[in-house]
Formats: sequence, C-alpha cells, structure tokens
Amino acid sequence: MITIKIGGSVVDGLHPSTISDLKKVSQHEKIILVHGGGKEVTKISEALGKEQKFIVSPGGIKSRYTDKETIEIFTMVMSGKINKMIVRILQKNGINAVGLSGIDGKIIQAERKKKLIVINEKGRKMAIDGGYTGKIQDVNSSLVSVILDQGYVPVISPIALSEEFDFLNVDGDRAAAYVAGKMHSDKILFLTNVDGLMMDDKLVKKLSLSKAKEILPKIGFGMEKKILAATEALELGVKEALVANGQKENPISSAIAHDNCTVISR
Repeated sequence: MITIKIGGSVVDGLHPSTISDLKKVSQHEKIILVHGGGKEVTKISEALGKEQKFIVSPGGIKSRYTDKETIEIFTMVMSGKINKMIVRILQKNGINAVGLSGIDGKIIQAERKKKLIVINEKGRKMAIDGGYTGKIQDVNSSLVSVILDQGYVPVISPIALSEEFDFLNVDGDRAAAYVAGKMHSDKILFLTNVDGLMMDDKLVKKLSLSKAKEILPKIGFGMEKKILAATEALELGVKEALVANGQKENPISSAIAHDNCTVISR
C-alpha cells in the first residue's frame, strides 16, 4: 500500500503521464491519495474579499492563520472544488475514485489548538488564539480500509473534525503522514515541483530518519513541512518516505524505483 500526497493545483502541476502511471501502479498496489490546495484557497479567499494571514512558528514552519470565515472557505475549496476535480480526472481515466474529506466518517480527527506561538515582525515570540487549526489525533483507518477493499481509490482532503465537531485546517503533508501511518502503508510519496530535498544545490538522494530530523531546522520554507511529515510517517511505522518531482514522466513508478528523488528510511 502506498499513500500519495499531491498538491491542489494537480492538473497544472503534474506531468501528463501521472494519471496513467497511477492507474498502472494501482493494478498491483493499493493507493490512497491525499491532496492539498493552499494556493487555490488563497486565490478564492481573496476573490471573496477575505484577506489571508500567514504565520511563522518558532521552528520556522509557515502556515495559514485560520479564522472562522477562512475555515469555511477552506472547507468549500478543498472538499468541494479541488477534491471533486481530482475525482473527476481519475474517473475520466478509468480509476474508480471516491472523494472524501477528513470529516466524513471522522477520517481525520484533530484537537483544536487553543494557542499558537508565533514569531512576530520584530522576531519575538508571542501567543495568539489558535483559531481553527488542528493537531491530528487519530485516523479512522477501518473506513478507509473498507473503501480500499472494495477496489476504490480514496481521495482525501485535509479537513479534520474536532472533538467539538468544528471544521479544522490541518496541514496536507502531515495529514498524509498520519493516514499513511495509521493505514500501515509501506510507503508514502510526496509529489512536488522539484526532484526532492536540495541541500547546497545538490539533491539529497538518501537520508536516515535520525539525519532527517537533525537537518530539519536547516531546510527552507515549503520543503521543511514535507521532510517533517516524512519523519512523522516513519515514526508511525511507514517503511519508506519518498519526495519526488511530479513534473517528470511516470513520477510515481520512478519514485518507487528510487530514480532521482529523496528516499528517507528508518
């Protein structure tokens, strides 16, 4: 079983061979897809006149500040527009996909963060209200298993349900990591727009879990979340995490074959 995380601008970003590659891999391997879509959320929020705020954690992780209005737009765009667009593309190519959000059947359960520690403009730490951001607690693996056993490909959007039944924004990469871990996936693959983790302008082809954790603070915006999520997946029992370029031919089978990508293993 392989869990694949794709960005939300799925059609624009991925190589045209990706869908046929996915179909080929799905014939001998169960596949779970988790998608993002932050750019689209930002675009539609701004079109609706809702300005987006971004915050930076003391560890240097950048994320969206999610207030009440933002989580409603986030849910609408992620679980509506993007999720169904991906399902439609897969269906059109003969892959029987089922679109789900983390809300459905409590697939992704999270705890609402009460406070967030952020770095302000002056570079100082400060505490702000947590808004509608979640820390993932659990995944309803039995529901996802039933869907997989029936031969469907689940496509999951990263909206979680809180204990108080609020919609919560959870990071797509980390949602994929938790789904992969709780589903006992052998592999997790993060498809991105570069060949993998670049350090000193060179592709890092192999990393151990401990080394990946050690270099986390030195990794720049964007990639640091993928490497963090990769380490979380491995700690949850996934054997191998792959970060690969979705813009090259047959990106899924290439990554599985360790062709020019970053491989992180326990």
